Amino acid sequence: MKIETHMNWRYVCRLDELPVLGARVIERSDEEGGNVAVFRNDQDVVFALLDKCPHKGGPLSQGIVFGERVACPLHNWTIELKSGEAVAPDVGCTKRFPVKIESASVFIDLSTHA
Repeated sequence: MKIETHMNWRYVCRLDELPVLGARVIERSDEEGGNVAVFRNDQDVVFALLDKCPHKGGPLSQGIVFGERVACPLHNWTIELKSGEAVAPDVGCTKRFPVKIESASVFIDLSTHA
């Protein structure tokens, strides 16, 4: 049994409310660290990243999701949804956040980033 003692899970939405190959934004102030994008791919895997491309800060939530990656809408940088890392030859990383799905509900821990 896995004990999650340090996690502060916040309800986001039901899984079917997240667009397939799209994202939903959790709005946060700059003091809180900025907005977070919650993505769903075509395999119903959910990821959460800071909604800011490591290149020029483009809104990743407006990008195109394919497989386990998202293409930034500004300059087409590809970001790995699992790690937040830019795909070579680009370099950089955006913060990722823990996500879990329970009873078709999506939860995220915004208190920490992975």
